[in-house]
Amino acid sequence: MQQSAVPELAHTDTRPLHWLATAAAVTGVVALSSVFHPGSATAAQPASPPRTASVAAPATTGVDFPVECGPVKAVVVKKATGDLDGDGRPETVAVVHCDAPMGTPPDAVYVLTRAADTGKPRVVATLVEPRERRTVTAISVRDGAVVASLLGYSSADVPSCCPDVKTDAKWQWKNDAFVRTTPAGARGV
Repeated sequence: MQQSAVPELAHTDTRPLHWLATAAAVTGVVALSSVFHPGSATAAQPASPPRTASVAAPATTGVDFPVECGPVKAVVVKKATGDLDGDGRPETVAVVHCDAPMGTPPDAVYVLTRAADTGKPRVVATLVEPRERRTVTAISVRDGAVVASLLGYSSADVPSCCPDVKTDAKWQWKNDAFVRTTPAGARGV
């Protein structure tokens, strides 16, 4: 028998003991990998909050608004959506007035949510009544609050055609009710 020219390769002869040691090492690695493994892979960044199913804001079609219009219909002229009470579901704020053929009918502002039992939109709050004789020029939902610009009248003697007072208003949900604040004072138009 000739000696190997490279003595360090002498251990390459396989014996049953080598196979047994290799099998034990592979079994140990497999067993340990099932105990120590990384967490589940996710597409989201770890710092982001868990996602919830998105819920559509209530629609304004088919809602029976509490405004008396006589022979004409109530129409939604503006709307805004957002989560007003912090429950993770959006509400809709609707500006509604009677579809009068002449003049400038006063606006009303209503908050809609979905009924818990049927999921149908329903009015849950009135922010501006038609009897207040206001015209809403802008409305939005910002940081969980309703923000609006309102035109109105300084007295009953001012003709309906010509509002002379502009007011900015903000409504925030607090203690189970909408609380109104006026960020900027009333000013002439």
